[in-house]
Amino acid sequence: MNLSKMLKTTLGAILAGCVLISGFWVHGWLERNRVLRDIVKRLSAESRAAEVLVTKSEFDETTKKIRTTIKFLEYDAEGKPLAPKYFSFQGNLIQFQALVIRFQDRLVKSGDKLRGKSAYLFLKAFVLDGANTQVFDITKQEEVPRGYKVTDANVKIEQAFWEEFWDYAFDPKHRDAAGIKNAQIEAPGSLFLPGTIYTIRIEHDGGLRIDPNPVPEVLKGEQL
Repeated sequence: MNLSKMLKTTLGAILAGCVLISGFWVHGWLERNRVLRDIVKRLSAESRAAEVLVTKSEFDETTKKIRTTIKFLEYDAEGKPLAPKYFSFQGNLIQFQALVIRFQDRLVKSGDKLRGKSAYLFLKAFVLDGANTQVFDITKQEEVPRGYKVTDANVKIEQAFWEEFWDYAFDPKHRDAAGIKNAQIEAPGSLFLPGTIYTIRIEHDGGLRIDPNPVPEVLKGEQL
């Protein structure tokens, strides 16, 4: 084999290797972006975030307080209900801690596909009572939140996203690059009483609020 053929063969091998490496890199980049798009889609808040119903309310003679059990039903980004959670408290002034991310006004006004609505993530349900404060986890830090899990996602990419999520949301440099206006912890609360459905809503350009409405008459007294 002469020098010219050897050179062509070598260059061909190098070129093929570069194409192969580039292909793997592009595939990895596309996969990562696909997963992130799906995650952000699931985080994008609809109007209804969760509903709460008091399933049991009774006076505790020992503590002299009302013992309240609630059913917490969260909805995913597609409006589908997740598996309900039940919490019992000594007291009925209950709060829900959530991380709320507001995107820049221009993105909300333009109806940006991924960032046109505030995003939220429920963290805890609690009743403040000094040393007897009661707290229940809804989402633990760095775990993949239920309801936001991408079923066909690359597990490592998804896990890495959530491990970095908290720093990402609060870091000014990352925040600005992502079009985030601000990220903060909110804890709306209400007096929770039987016979009322409490709907936790998210405003497209704002935070969480709790709207109480009477349980429909047709459901009263029924064990569903």
